[in-house]
Amino acid sequence: MAVEYKKLTEKELEVFIDMRINQLREEGAKEDIDLKPALREYYDRHMADGTFVSWLAVDGGKIVGTSGMSFVEKPPYFGCPSGKIGLLSSMFTSEAYRRQGIAKELLARVMNEAKEYGCGAVQITASDMGVLLYTDFGFVKNGNFMQYKL
Repeated sequence: MAVEYKKLTEKELEVFIDMRINQLREEGAKEDIDLKPALREYYDRHMADGTFVSWLAVDGGKIVGTSGMSFVEKPPYFGCPSGKIGLLSSMFTSEAYRRQGIAKELLARVMNEAKEYGCGAVQITASDMGVLLYTDFGFVKNGNFMQYKL
């Protein structure tokens, strides 16, 4: 069966959340809370206001790949005069479907969403597995990125 691409809707949200949690597990995240309620609240709110979009790869009705783009705004700066930034997340392809161009297609679709939203930059914290995909697409590493956990 051929893989088809569609935007995430409320109908697919429970499976999407399960896949997001599986992605985090695969990346080695420490699972010390039930993240489902927080994810559900986030996606409900941000899908409704248009600040989160996702494209899915579907094979025979089964979701086999996910992507996500959250839109945030901060004061404009020279590298991003609009101040609108895309935060790429939820890039995941089921193991049996990897190395078939699905992630690249999903990435292209959510990057187009970021352009349409008016983003001047897109950021991601890439997994080791994803680095090649993103560098091939044109992402560059920012050695100054830092984070402080509250």
